[in-house]
Amino acid sequence: MKPLPENIQGVLFDLDGTLLDSAPDLYAALLAQCTEEGAPPPPYAPVREVVSRGARAVLRCAFADRGEPALEALVPRYLQLYQDMLAQQTRSFDGVDELLARIEAHGLRWGIVTNKAAFLTDELVARIGWSQRASAVVSGDTLAVKKPDPAPVLLACERAGVVPAQSLFVGDDRRDILAGAAAGLYTVAVSWGYLDGGDPHTWGADKILNHPAELAELLQLQPVTA
Repeated sequence: MKPLPENIQGVLFDLDGTLLDSAPDLYAALLAQCTEEGAPPPPYAPVREVVSRGARAVLRCAFADRGEPALEALVPRYLQLYQDMLAQQTRSFDGVDELLARIEAHGLRWGIVTNKAAFLTDELVARIGWSQRASAVVSGDTLAVKKPDPAPVLLACERAGVVPAQSLFVGDDRRDILAGAAAGLYTVAVSWGYLDGGDPHTWGADKILNHPAELAELLQLQPVTA
């Protein structure tokens, strides 16, 4: 297995399914749209599994039988409903707040690379209270390409002022691992996220972790004392 780089400078994270459990709000928005459209609501589990793939994947859970053109027409309203519900039920995963505090206390930088649209990302990060803490936030429409392309990860490294070869990329989707590896970062797949129905052991990650505390241990970050 690939050894951890020496002199780690920073850690970049995917957002939904890695740092934040945003599925409850994404599901609530879908339920609201089902009510508006007179459609039967899908169960939560299959929706949660696909939320990392974006609005269209979520909408297919309820409206796949209508066809892609009709589904595409539903996207703007879904995003509006989701924005209205942003951060109502979204919470950081257990152990994430402690992990970020340890990263900061150790003098490392951390940032976010997500495929979520910037107007949603920026508002969500602000409501969670991370806007002034994250060294870089790169969204799905910051560039013309998104993950698994490495360009957003490289841009985040540049904005955070970290060297890719001395940084980690952490995510719960195969696209995160592909993007991080192509950008030259040490890649970490996390099993606590949505996983898009996949098995992180097949993604080629340098490390697979089951809890945020394990990342703190991997980086040898000591607990933050009051």
